[in-house]
Amino acid sequence: MRLLGFLKIEFFAILSIAIAFTATGLAETTKVEGLIVARSGDEIIVQYTNGAELAFLLTDTTKVSQVEGVFKARRKEMSMAALIPGLKVKVEGTYNEDRKLVATSVKFKGDDLKNAEAAEASSRTTRKEVEEQKAELERQAAALKAQNEQLQLHEAQLAEQKAKIEEAIARFGQLDDYYIFDELTVYFDNGKVKVDPKYEAPLLALVEKAKTIEGYVVEVKGYASSAGSASLNQKLSEDRASNVTNLLLQKGHVPLTRLLAPGALGEAHQIGNEKTAEGQAENRRVVIRVLQNKAIAGV
Repeated sequence: MRLLGFLKIEFFAILSIAIAFTATGLAETTKVEGLIVARSGDEIIVQYTNGAELAFLLTDTTKVSQVEGVFKARRKEMSMAALIPGLKVKVEGTYNEDRKLVATSVKFKGDDLKNAEAAEASSRTTRKEVEEQKAELERQAAALKAQNEQLQLHEAQLAEQKAKIEEAIARFGQLDDYYIFDELTVYFDNGKVKVDPKYEAPLLALVEKAKTIEGYVVEVKGYASSAGSASLNQKLSEDRASNVTNLLLQKGHVPLTRLLAPGALGEAHQIGNEKTAEGQAENRRVVIRVLQNKAIAGV
């Protein structure tokens, strides 16, 4: 029994020593002198020798003070708000049971605080300027993108216009000052000037197509066969061109500003053989052309 009691006493003695040793290890003070490089809520990161860093927790018991006087003997209590990145500090702390380093005191010089505040103010200004420059660059980039898209659209429209002109030229050719986009020929019986109703729909369709072309104009030229007198044939070609023009104005609603003066060419520019009835029928005609000024086309 005595031996058992002795062993119990020895055990509790060793246990007490171990607990005391552990408590001493946890309460060991760590001191560093360096620069606050980051602050996040209740934690500061202090960089010290050779770039090493330590994280200190700030608590309600952490004493923050500014040392003053020639011998730095006076201390002025400060708010934790003074602990900003860039501030040179002396920090003391102990590890808690979670092995986190808790700051017991943080000290710094007044001049160092002024320098850190000035640096932070400068940094804020720089960040603001950088953000403003970034925003301006983004605005310019967006504007440039919009301009490029508009340019690409314009180029696509020009390419489409050019393709239409080339197609029209391939089909109908061109005059000195105009591109010919389309044309239609209306034929007349011998001695007649009235437009056959069967041509009304094709003429109106031609007009609607013309309205899709920038700066379009419509040219109307009348012709006659050589049967009969030249003066009569001149009058026939004039009346035929006039009647087609009136139809374009009244039913096609083509503005007068879009119509070239009707041309009456009489027996000129025969295309059919006047010695045959078929050839004479080909020459009794009015040719209507949709034109675009080359300067307007810009191609």
